[in-house]
Amino acid sequence: MPDVAGLAPRLIVWAGAAIAAGLSAFVVTNTIRDNQTRTAAAVALTGGDPARAPALFRRYGCSGCHTIPGIPGADGQTGAPLIGLSKHVYIAGVLENRSDNLVAWIVSPQSFSPQTAMPNTGISEQEAKDLAAYLYAH
Repeated sequence: MPDVAGLAPRLIVWAGAAIAAGLSAFVVTNTIRDNQTRTAAAVALTGGDPARAPALFRRYGCSGCHTIPGIPGADGQTGAPLIGLSKHVYIAGVLENRSDNLVAWIVSPQSFSPQTAMPNTGISEQEAKDLAAYLYAH
């Protein structure tokens, strides 16, 4: 008769490892799918290209004032952190959080709030759409 007493602990370890691997694959797959869905929705909402945003954040100096998710060195403390912007109710406390308002704010913040520290940078509307798409996707 085979010795099965020693098999049970090994089977439990292997079963646990298999479950952990399957769960990890599930989480990674769903995270990727969620990111892709969020990005696609942001592109459709804004008409922007989030892939162009990292260079634009650097060009216009956004990262000097703001903490921006996924942008190396974007850890500014002067402006509001731009993490989870899609979940905010207002933009800069003055505009309803809609894509057209976000683009307008990025282009000309001084026209909505003359006392804001955020400068008018000369950014184009399309570039602002690219930034908005990135911010809504992250």
